Amino acid sequence: MTISWEVLIFLIALALAFDFMNGFHDAANSIATVVSTGVLKPHWAVLWAAAFNFIAYFVFPLKVAATIGKGTIDPAIVDHYVVFGALVGAIAWNLITWWYGIPSSSSHALIGGLAGAAVAKAGTGSLVMSGILKIVSFILVAPLMGMLLGMILMIGVSWLFFRTQPLRIDGWFRRLQLVSAAAYSLGHGGNDAQKTAGIIWMLLIAAGLTTTKDPVPAWAVFSCYVTIALGTAFGGWRIVKTMGQKITKLRPVGGFCAETGGAATLFLATGFGIPVSTTHTITGAIMGVGSARRLSAVRWGVAGNIIVAWIITIPATAFIAAIAFEFAKLLF
Repeated sequence: MTISWEVLIFLIALALAFDFMNGFHDAANSIATVVSTGVLKPHWAVLWAAAFNFIAYFVFPLKVAATIGKGTIDPAIVDHYVVFGALVGAIAWNLITWWYGIPSSSSHALIGGLAGAAVAKAGTGSLVMSGILKIVSFILVAPLMGMLLGMILMIGVSWLFFRTQPLRIDGWFRRLQLVSAAAYSLGHGGNDAQKTAGIIWMLLIAAGLTTTKDPVPAWAVFSCYVTIALGTAFGGWRIVKTMGQKITKLRPVGGFCAETGGAATLFLATGFGIPVSTTHTITGAIMGVGSARRLSAVRWGVAGNIIVAWIITIPATAFIAAIAFEFAKLLF
């Protein structure tokens, strides 16, 4: 397959644009709790999150990138049309959900984009169903795990400090929340930046510049971590408001429990090479923290709207990507 250098560079730039949008769109995941509890001012919070997004480059192995590059669609059918369709589908959905302040998943937007473009080219047989089903199952598993861990941590902390004055608890957990926010941002960078690195790797394989047996090029991985950190630094304030204020009212102790439960979920998933939604994970953890106080503390109507967006993300991006795939054949 012949891909011109101009097209290759354009598609790598488009992939990095998605990576930037991922950081921008998902900044709320890393900073909503720490901003809504008043622990950090917004501009310091995004810089804190961006720094740990980048530090993740030195922490996590590239298992998620390998899953995206080889475990979602058949690498043999990938060409510049498929990559273009997948990226346009994911970017378009991110822009739509950002505009309406809906915390949808950039990760599942990308998976839906890949699936839609692949099916448009080669039918359903081009999908690696074992990988797709594993990713789709974590649409449910990741938020439930985050919710369970957030709830357990909140209950545990409540029992441990039930004789302590609330002002003292707030003082301690305002400091601890800096650690939990850093951990969550580390998990976000580790899981999400690798997804774009997997796309670039897929593109380089299609261009004949590397093979599936070769590692992901270091320059591609480094570029993705830098770009997602920059995207996070610019932040996505519409979604911060939904995540940090509309689901449930948070105090520093709740923010710490939500971020710690979410971070543990992301670390586990990244270790197993599973691309999960950082959005779903932290949303579930916030719901768990609210539910630990009382069920009515969670605004379930807002939560329901978010879940609807989760359900339609993959089919919506797949549809957009299929159209973009057809357009790409006219464009290139």
